[in-house]
Amino acid sequence: MINMDKIYLITDMPGYPPQISRLLSMMNYARHTTFEAAKDLDVNQLDFLLDENSNSIGALLLHFAAVEFAYQVETFEGRDLNEEELSKWGAALDLGEAGRQQIKGQELSYYIEHLNTVRERTFELFRTVDDAWLSTEEPFWYNKPANRYFMWFHVFEDEINHRGQIRLIRKRSATQF
Repeated sequence: MINMDKIYLITDMPGYPPQISRLLSMMNYARHTTFEAAKDLDVNQLDFLLDENSNSIGALLLHFAAVEFAYQVETFEGRDLNEEELSKWGAALDLGEAGRQQIKGQELSYYIEHLNTVRERTFELFRTVDDAWLSTEEPFWYNKPANRYFMWFHVFEDEINHRGQIRLIRKRSATQF
């Protein structure tokens, strides 16, 4: 999935059209930097909370997988998450109190496995569409028009945003352990 020899290239990828290749290249770079930000963290660091209202690094990592899964369902299947999917991903999507209560006690490998499994499916799904698919417009936040390109940009934009939180939490947790 992530070709480390080309991590700094936004370029064509074998088996994908040009615009999808570039989108996936950007997603790969964002994921690479997320993995670097979480590298070698133990369970205590993954579960550390800055305060009673914050999210843990583990919850944020699972949030990335949940958001990506939700966008797979929304953009490729044209539907919302069903009850079974919400049961699995709801706490990670919403974070907050549910995330603090339900997402803890796991090794880093648990989160990486979820991230990789969801990303593998993303790559499979993107093999089934062409660049024109990215331009398809649908109502989005606040019923505003958006295209699928923006929706998938948001998947890794959200990850980049929260990765800043991970770096901050990691620094703060280092002073606690």
